[in-house]
Amino acid sequence: MKKTFLLFFTLVFANMIFAQNKEYKVATLGFYNLENLFDTENDPAINDEEFTPTGGRQWDEKKYSAKLENLSKVISELGSEHSKDGLALLGVAEIENRRVLEDLVKQPAIKDRNYQIIHYDSPDWRGIDCALLYNPKYFTPTGSKAIPLELYNDNGERRYTRDILYVSGMLDGEEIHVFVNHWPSRRGGERASAPKRNKGAQTCQEVINGILKKDKKAKVFVMGDLNDDPVSDSVTKFIKGKKKKDRIKTDEMFNPWIGLYKKGIGTLAYRDAWSLFDQILMTKGAVKDSDGYFFHQARVYNPKYLVQPSGRYKGYPFRTYGGGTYQGGYSDHYPVYISLLKEVKRP
Repeated sequence: MKKTFLLFFTLVFANMIFAQNKEYKVATLGFYNLENLFDTENDPAINDEEFTPTGGRQWDEKKYSAKLENLSKVISELGSEHSKDGLALLGVAEIENRRVLEDLVKQPAIKDRNYQIIHYDSPDWRGIDCALLYNPKYFTPTGSKAIPLELYNDNGERRYTRDILYVSGMLDGEEIHVFVNHWPSRRGGERASAPKRNKGAQTCQEVINGILKKDKKAKVFVMGDLNDDPVSDSVTKFIKGKKKKDRIKTDEMFNPWIGLYKKGIGTLAYRDAWSLFDQILMTKGAVKDSDGYFFHQARVYNPKYLVQPSGRYKGYPFRTYGGGTYQGGYSDHYPVYISLLKEVKRP
């Protein structure tokens, strides 16, 4: 599989890039599905019994500590080619609560970055949430909220899933808007479950339309584990993700992952087939703006140590468990990120 990158909402300030006699700052945004980052305590309010010392996974402090160390290693490397500070913003999915994030940001590999946490408990039936970590050195939040994704079964009963996290703030003095998503899975089949992910896309789009109505040049980023590929209807039709950045309209979004997906690049594997569920899309204002940050490059992060070295899942992302057996890996998803450039204007 070709080398690329995966899900933290990241922002990196750093080494300058020089091109055509111009000087640029660099920033990166990323997302990472942390694959069942649970603590070891039984919370009676959620379905976490599996991830306890006496549960099916025999999830104990030793395994939990190893998971935190592994994930922090990956996080420490994302965007490090641009800055020693690495990520400024990190969007994550599949975390149990705020506590696991507090434990994560204290890990030696990243503790000096002083990551702060934006998190809301979701009503998800498994008890997992989305969240955003940010480095206050580079990003100042101005607002945040959890946006419910309201789904119902055929009998009218509410189907609880992850909320969408919305955060607004100032990146290097420039306003941006971020949506962190983990849309419903394909449980029950891709086609049967598609309306649930379409609803996730619609929910995001409704809020984005309100933002663009006030400012058509607003820089909006939609990121997350969408449980759909870049060519799926939820992404192409409902949130209007387009491949060609020079042709997108104000109410559409640029999706840099379409080309990578068509080349066979993915962020997770199932039955020997690759999918690219982890994506970051952006509005027209973030594609090219001479007065601020604009899109430069998209990557999936999959160095050799993140690849399963042997066994049934050889070549897949090196995950924590495989077929119910503890593997001691990282996640069943690779992280993704995009880099942004901003011209440095000299007097």
